[in-house]
Amino acid sequence: MAVLTAIILAPMLLSAEEGVTDTEIHIGQFGPLSGPAKLWADCLYGVELVFKVVNQAGGIHGRKIVYHPFDDSYNPAKTKSGVKNLQESVGIFAWVGGVGTATGLAVKDYLMSRNVPFIGPFSGAEVWVTPPEKNIFALYPHYSLSVKVLCRYAVKDLGKKRIAFVYLNNSFGLDGLEGVKKALKEEGLEPAAAVAVDVNETNLNPIALELRKATPDTIILWLDPFKSLRLISLAKQMELTPQWMAGSMFADFPQIHQLSKGLIEGMITDNYMQFSDKAMTEKYKKAFDELASKEAAWTVALKGGIGYAEVLVEALKRCGPELTRAKLIAALETIKGYKNMVGETTFKPFNPNDPFSRYGNQRVYLQQCLPGGETKILSDWLDK
Repeated sequence: MAVLTAIILAPMLLSAEEGVTDTEIHIGQFGPLSGPAKLWADCLYGVELVFKVVNQAGGIHGRKIVYHPFDDSYNPAKTKSGVKNLQESVGIFAWVGGVGTATGLAVKDYLMSRNVPFIGPFSGAEVWVTPPEKNIFALYPHYSLSVKVLCRYAVKDLGKKRIAFVYLNNSFGLDGLEGVKKALKEEGLEPAAAVAVDVNETNLNPIALELRKATPDTIILWLDPFKSLRLISLAKQMELTPQWMAGSMFADFPQIHQLSKGLIEGMITDNYMQFSDKAMTEKYKKAFDELASKEAAWTVALKGGIGYAEVLVEALKRCGPELTRAKLIAALETIKGYKNMVGETTFKPFNPNDPFSRYGNQRVYLQQCLPGGETKILSDWLDK
């Protein structure tokens, strides 16, 4: 993957539409190729893989996709400057799959002010669709749905009563906190503890001690993977052994099991990546083996990137040869029941009073980590 470290001048555009020439479509993406959220970097490699497959087959209506990824280290300030630089120097037709809530929010208003489509922010925050924006198409199920199904399973299926929540003290974590409070209230409970962790905090000993004092039987993690694993390790040293749960950002059991040296065995997460369509998975696994960047790994994040890029590519195909942003928006609105690597996607014509007009995927399922990093599916698709 060619990570941008300087401004690259685009070829002269032959179309009146920014980011489109007679032979190219310029698509941008930001994400953490370094930094505390690097485990999610494979989202970018998944997008890149789909574009390679498309270009190898001749492109879309005679145009090849020119992919512009850049590393923002999961730092909103870097996201903001990088997106602005690319948008104004290269000219980006649309953005896809930017990783993170705080990072995405750092550029949301800027992109909307320039009428630039943003497909699939890699974030389940409800702010992406409440209220809906004409140019934002959300593909990540809401965090509120994730924590609801986790809390309900803990209470009703496992008989848990003391559920603690540990979260990053930013928009990502606070969105999850509101969801947990609401979900537990529906079960007649309150959090046994709700502990905030600053984004730059490195000493998690006080957090582990505060959790042990609360005597939880379940702890839901809403942190980046490295903080989560550090906290699990500290809890084990303190003989705190709750049922661990986390959102889909922690759902890549083979990768994280290896990284944690088995500490996540027994963890329960939600997930929304395709698990039942084996033919689809095999198609992309073959493409991965042939075309993927050497830095890439076959992970949940990579599959997410594939799914987000698939939706964009499908809409680009529906636009026809005269490509404009208005046509892309109209094409995305025709997508209904479209099966892809992130489940099944449906959008509707824009309605400023209907979040579901821009909320494409509304289902998750539950899974548990077994010894060796194997996955046990605990439920069918859940939408409430």
